[in-house]
Amino acid sequence: MRAKMHIRRARVRPDEYILAALSPEERLGAALRVAREAFKETKLTLADVEAAVRKVRRKRHAARGTQAASRR
Repeated sequence: MRAKMHIRRARVRPDEYILAALSPEERLGAALRVAREAFKETKLTLADVEAAVRKVRRKRHAARGTQAASRR
């Protein structure tokens, strides 16, 4: 008896495909345009947004540092 092979199709999400085709600078620009539209009617200031960005980057950097240390 021959084993029946199952073909598995990978579903490609269009948004992921489009982002994969962009350079990091273009991805950042796209993200900023989306954020600008999403927060257009809010009362957030530029300082609020910059503080949030710093917080996220700090957390991401800390997470990467611990991962790198554990790999050694």
